[in-house]
Formats: sequence, structure tokens, C-alpha cells
Amino acid sequence: KAPNSLSFSLQAKMSRPVQARRLEGIDKNIWVEFVKLAATYSKVNLGQGFPDFPAPGFLTEAFTRALGGGNHMLHQYTRAFGHPPLVKVLAQFFEKLLGRDLDPMTNVMVTVGAYQALFCCFQALVDEGDEVIIIEPFFDCYEPMVKMAGGTPVFVPLRPNPPKDGKLMSSADWQLDPAELASKFSERTKAIVLNSPNNPLGKVFSRGELGLIAELCVKHDVLCISDEVYEWLVYDGKQHIRIASLQGMWDRTVIVGSAGKTFSATGWKVGWVVGPNRLLQHLRTVHQNSVYHCATIAQEAVAQGFQRELMLYGKPESYFVQLPKELQQKRDWLVQSLDGVGMKPIVPEGTYFLVADISQFKSDVPDVPNSDEPYDYRFAKWMVKNKGLAAIPLSAFYSEGHKNNYTNFIRFCFAKEEATLKAANDILQKWKQEKTSS
Repeated sequence: KAPNSLSFSLQAKMSRPVQARRLEGIDKNIWVEFVKLAATYSKVNLGQGFPDFPAPGFLTEAFTRALGGGNHMLHQYTRAFGHPPLVKVLAQFFEKLLGRDLDPMTNVMVTVGAYQALFCCFQALVDEGDEVIIIEPFFDCYEPMVKMAGGTPVFVPLRPNPPKDGKLMSSADWQLDPAELASKFSERTKAIVLNSPNNPLGKVFSRGELGLIAELCVKHDVLCISDEVYEWLVYDGKQHIRIASLQGMWDRTVIVGSAGKTFSATGWKVGWVVGPNRLLQHLRTVHQNSVYHCATIAQEAVAQGFQRELMLYGKPESYFVQLPKELQQKRDWLVQSLDGVGMKPIVPEGTYFLVADISQFKSDVPDVPNSDEPYDYRFAKWMVKNKGLAAIPLSAFYSEGHKNNYTNFIRFCFAKEEATLKAANDILQKWKQEKTSS
């Protein structure tokens, strides 16, 4: 009898749920599916947001120096909350940007990319039952991260107001309704997540819009998690305004930044938070009990990159001046390519991304009977399989309740080599000819 009772007890043990409740409903991730599709079918991948051009020479040289130089301690742990040279130069840089004195040891913390910075924010600041306002469309990790912390996401959409004169729409034409935004704030609201410049739209929030958000944060005593990873990637002479610089906001804002986006080196995974010690002390607790530490050599190289940029601040040869000029050109090429084939691009004011309206292509994409998959998902899958061009459906950046209102758009990344954008244009032109001849 003994072996049977043993197998029974093993089965009984294994039937118990192993998954923590905090993971329920957040196990699906668009990137897993679409990265796989792009790897399998795409000739040109404008889906994921990473540059396929090299990081600047001064940065990779700094990495090589750090790797091969005489300082063997760069191969060991550094300070857990940020390599001293990096937090010092970040503090100096943000003193300039925010117009206030910063303590590198208490007002700056280095993280494993901006992604871990966001995770620390939600884990450290959001409690069971707290509400967190998220502006739609939003970078897709905000919602699951809020839920994992026990919080409740509350969504408020940017609403498109198409220009009347037949001009292309701009990301500035997507705006918050002030009354709708105000209605989302209550005594349960703990924080609002602001992402400017916004991924996926490329919207750069204006001073007026930020003032409205700041006023509501102060009035309701709400924190602001300000995701500013695209802070240097702003076009057409627009200005990135930091909400922490507005009245009453420094004390309640955590700024999230990324060396990956700042220096076109997304694989290095060096990010940071800047903010008041009263908030950052709690982020440090999460950090020390999760990753503990970030790669020393990458931090050393990023510190040297910022030292260079601090010396060249505002000068034409600064990377932070040159990169947006190059990307604006790339954006304009892609706008022309898409507009030429009848996808209506929404011209972004910032970021790597451009959203295009695909309403006119419904006849190209076969219907799938009994499928509840949104049109933009079907279109993006069909396009990568049949045309070899990868993009991401916009409704992936919306909550379940609002997804179905935004299924006529897809997101492209234009932070790519000229050759990549030319190859994308060739695919689009060929497609246009096929449409015309049929």
C-alpha cells in the first residue's frame, strides 16, 4: 500500500495553486508574441523601440576604457544605490535642469534600466487599494506593475481632435479633457503616472497641460511618477518641461530616466530616479531587496558620457543636440513613406515612435470569423506575415475597457538606420503598386 499512498500525497501536494495572487490576469505580454512574429517573418522590424544604429563612439570608448583600464575594482560591486561618479554627475546635470541643489547620495538612485525604476516606484509607494491614474495610451508595463503592488489603475484617455484643414494630425492634437481628468482624482488616489514625451504617441505635454496635472496633484495631495526617458528626443523646436520644476511638485515627484534612450544603448540597462529623499528612501528599500546592485562598468561608462555632455551642454556638438536632429529627419522620412501609401501618420513631437491610422486598409486584411481579436492586432500580424514589415498594434497600449475605441492605429519605431527606413519604404511602395494594379 505504501507506494500508492505516496503517489497520492504527491498528487495532492501538486494540485495546490503555485501562482501568487498578485500575478493573476497579468501574465499576457504583447512583446512576447510580437517579438517572436518579427523574428520569424519580418524583413524590416519597426516594431520594438530600439535603435539599430550604433551608440555614440565616446560612450563605447568609455566602456572599453573601463573594461580594459587599470582599475580592476570596476569589475566588482560598487555602491548599491548608484556608482558614485554616476550619481554625482546626474545630480550636477539635474541641478541645471531643475534649478535646485541636489544631493547625489539621497536625491538620485541608479536602477537596472528605467523599467526597474518604475517597478521600485510602484512597489515602494502604492499600497493595497490605492488608486493610480494612468493616462492612455500608456507604456504597457504601468498597468501590471500597479496591480502587482496591490493598487487599482484608473484610466483617463488622451482624446484625438483631428485638425479641420486636412493637415496631418499631430500628437499635440491628442489632449486630456480637464473635467474628465479632474473627475478621476479622489481621496483614494495615491499617484498619477505621467509619460512625457509619451510612448506610443510621441506627445510632448505642454506647460498648460502639465500645470493642470500639477494643480490636481497639489489639491488632492497625490504623488507623480514622471517617466521622462525620452526627455532629449523632442522635435520641431518643442521643449520638454519637467513637471518637478512646477510649483509644489518637486516634493511629490519621482523622475524616471534612462541611459538606454539618452545614449542609444538600450541593452546596457542603466536607468535612474531623481526626487526628494522622503520618496527615494522608500525606493532604496525596494531596490536593496530586489536587484541590490547594477552593473558597475556600464555605470562608469554612462558617468563618463554625462561628464562629456555636461561640458558640452547646449552646444551644437552635444549628443543631446545632435541626436534629436537626426531622429527628426528619420521621423520625416517615415511620415512621407506612410502618407504616400495612405496610412495617415500622426506626426510625433518626440520619442522614437510614430502612430499611423490604418482605417483605409480594411479590405486588405481578411476577416477571421468568430474572432474577437481587434483589427489593429489582425492587421499587424497580417502585415508582418504577408509584407515582412513589423509594427505594434496601438490598442496594446490601452486598458481592456478602452481598447476597442482605438483599433485603427499601429505604432512604428523610426529610430533606425537609413537603410532600414529605406527598406521599409520599398515594402510600402511595392504594396501601393499592388493595391493600384488590383
